Amino acid sequence: MTNRYLSIEQVDMTFHTKGGASNVLKGIDLSVARGEYISIIGHSGCGKSTLLNIIAGLTESTSGAVILDGKEVNAPGPDRSVVFQNHSLLPWLTVYENVALAVNKTCARTKSKAERHAWILKNLEMVGMSHALDKRPAEISGGMKQRVGIARALAMEPKVLLLDEPFGALDALTRAHLQEEVMRIQDELGNTVIMITHDVDEAVLLSDRIVMLTNGPSARIGEVLDIDLPRPRNRITLADDPAYNRYRQEVLRFLYEKQRKVERLAERRDNPQPTKARA
Repeated sequence: MTNRYLSIEQVDMTFHTKGGASNVLKGIDLSVARGEYISIIGHSGCGKSTLLNIIAGLTESTSGAVILDGKEVNAPGPDRSVVFQNHSLLPWLTVYENVALAVNKTCARTKSKAERHAWILKNLEMVGMSHALDKRPAEISGGMKQRVGIARALAMEPKVLLLDEPFGALDALTRAHLQEEVMRIQDELGNTVIMITHDVDEAVLLSDRIVMLTNGPSARIGEVLDIDLPRPRNRITLADDPAYNRYRQEVLRFLYEKQRKVERLAERRDNPQPTKARA
């Protein structure tokens, strides 16, 4: 890809424990364009969240590099905000105060007090939480908490929004509503988004490309699937769309069939058999 806004270059990750070394990721190469929505999908334990943490700067890779907008990522920073499956709101702060905490931390030098207040309100309005400014996390639903988490992440004006299974703990209806909200916000703002998911339908619905990882250990990018569906997208319309269902089948086929072939080819490449000497 020519527009390499975010570049993941030959990233390996090995964890060292008392039981020995465990290689989680192997040779991860990926270029992401500005404004792209990328989903990373794979079976449990394949290193999806580890890869996201490396991009976020929360984990240092064993080798390789992550380059964002021309600068190497080597620590957490406000140019990358993360929304986890657990909303991570501070329970003693109100909805408004949880977002304000992030805004005051990142925008104190660039926005006046009045501008920060207006910015907090705008981001909470964007996720439909203007009615609950004075509520504390214990007083709102799980879906509402996740909306606040998304508002807090967006309010930091990140270059890349990182979503780690953000809807995984929600019921199906709330999950669908939040997916719609994320699509609407991404269409409006043009954010660059990288999302970890286990949900094939979610990946196809939201993404421009789906990055499929092989099973661990030594997980690799087995395949990258371009999702050529027009935006804005409507889940009801897409349910009967042949292209949508073809993409869905391709992801499922990789997860349950093709990835084994990819793993075998990679193993042969990494461990070539010695050629027999001629007599």
